[in-house]
Amino acid sequence: MAGSSKQHGEGAGGGSTTPGAGRTSLSACARDAVRQRIVDRRYPQGARLVEREVAEELRMSRVPVREALRALVAEGLLELLPHSGVRVRRLERVDVQHLYEVWEPLAVQASRLAARRVAGAGAGESSLLSALRASLDRAEQAAADGEGASEVAAHTAFHEDIVTLSGNPLLARTMEQLAWQLQLLFGLREEPEHMRAQHALMFRHIAAGDEESAAASTLLHVRDSRSVALRSLFGAG
Repeated sequence: MAGSSKQHGEGAGGGSTTPGAGRTSLSACARDAVRQRIVDRRYPQGARLVEREVAEELRMSRVPVREALRALVAEGLLELLPHSGVRVRRLERVDVQHLYEVWEPLAVQASRLAARRVAGAGAGESSLLSALRASLDRAEQAAADGEGASEVAAHTAFHEDIVTLSGNPLLARTMEQLAWQLQLLFGLREEPEHMRAQHALMFRHIAAGDEESAAASTLLHVRDSRSVALRSLFGAG
């Protein structure tokens, strides 16, 4: 998740004299750079990543790049090759199904809790919704401009903002483990117009503080998203 990477980078670069702190910061930077290249498909599915070549591209030494690649294996974006090296993980149908099986209940609960928090905050706390509204607006503008990558990033941010709005740190930490896999998946599948309308409906229910309608609209959206992903990637819903 982008927020998690930012925190790691700031912690390592904050003037600490702890041994290895500088290397940790470089490793975090390398991880962010490689992760972004995977998500925007500069490193396509199945591509073998050579440590030396990645280090040269990022203008870093091989040690932080090696650590970054190991971290991305743990995140599920890379996989180890049988003998040596890594490659970008190729999403199979079962991977997509497993991802949605985990994401669905978390997304539904996040929307329910976000709506509950809005309802309890009162009219004077409209700022709670500002980030969510901004992500929705960015996605609409990106769609109008034909900027697919920006639209994917905005849609991912929309779902992350709902989790933040929920106010549940345990839910947020759990979602961090899925965030980049979801963004990768969103970038691979098509984005029908009706799914943008579903986001707008989710926003309205959350803004109204309607827990059950927010949860129900999110459930519909996630299940529709799964059908679209399976159809886009594998030719079947």
